[in-house]
Amino acid sequence: MTVTGLKVGVTLFIRGGGQSLWENGLGQNCNFLTMLLTRSPVVARCFVVNGASPAGQRDDAFETELLCPVITMDEALRDLDLVIELGAHVPPAWAAQFRARGGRIIGMRVANDYVIDTESMVHALPPAQVAHGITYDQIWTLPAFVRTNAAYYAALLRAPVRAMPHLWSPLLIERDAAARGLTWGYRPGRAAWRIAVMEPNRCSVKTAHVPLLICEQVVRSHPDALAAIHVFNTDHFRKGQNFGQFAAGLDCVRRALVRFRPRIKVTRILHDDADCIVSHHVDNAQNYLHYEAIHGGYPLIHNSDMLGDCGYRYADFDCEGGAQALIAAIARHDAELDAYRASARAFLQTLDPCGEANIACYSAAIAACFTA
Repeated sequence: MTVTGLKVGVTLFIRGGGQSLWENGLGQNCNFLTMLLTRSPVVARCFVVNGASPAGQRDDAFETELLCPVITMDEALRDLDLVIELGAHVPPAWAAQFRARGGRIIGMRVANDYVIDTESMVHALPPAQVAHGITYDQIWTLPAFVRTNAAYYAALLRAPVRAMPHLWSPLLIERDAAARGLTWGYRPGRAAWRIAVMEPNRCSVKTAHVPLLICEQVVRSHPDALAAIHVFNTDHFRKGQNFGQFAAGLDCVRRALVRFRPRIKVTRILHDDADCIVSHHVDNAQNYLHYEAIHGGYPLIHNSDMLGDCGYRYADFDCEGGAQALIAAIARHDAELDAYRASARAFLQTLDPCGEANIACYSAAIAACFTA
């Protein structure tokens, strides 16, 4: 059976004012996925489904940042063949009606939900991605989350789990830089580097602790190597006693090299404030921030095993190894910038939403929902 002509929607929560594509990764993820879907041979039309309410609410400024037209849940219920639940959960009653008329539902999970769910339970936080009583045809996750989440999803959500390619394009970062009149790219020549640490600090999978300790090791061994250390997403985090005590014990903090700052757009940070990103993750190895950095030729100090030969890698939680990687980057990045950019281009092509292999993989998974 050949599957063609599908009308497909990707859910996103549009709250109705002041929303930004850059406040989290879901809006970008939605755009990259719809870029691919509009090129799929099994898809006739693609939409963003506003999951905020059945009737929907509008945010004209935000919707101009999206690459597909926005429809309401009511319109999706009536018109679509497939809904991919990405940025907003579909209500159980809606899902039952949608499936009753032959619709299919794929749950796309793009975070380390096992960790988020367990931390929410332990600390009595609002529930995250736990079961919502939906019958899914498939669950999609990313290769970075297979180890911790594939079996969790399969048992909890009672649906087959597929690891799908991570998608990324420079379109959005270049568009945002151009809107601000900026050229997105590393500028060589600084004797002492300004460091950006940009982990969200919302969950244990991505925090500032290891990056700060990496910078601390560099300051101890090479006191003049770093001009500043900007630690973003810490306006809420640093108020706690535990983090305050952690930071107070660091030489780099006592020397006033560190600035704790709120969330700011990456284009502004790397243009105005920083020359290099120091990053760390736990089972979260596929990261838009990494892709944005290497696309611009910015030195990236990281512990991801899913970036090919890009950036300057250290192992796991090895702060001393991270410091050595940062020192090596300072010593050679400017001289090797052309080769660094070439390596990044080759790797980033594998993530292209318009790439034939990625389109074929997603198209086959969608077709399987209608032929199984």
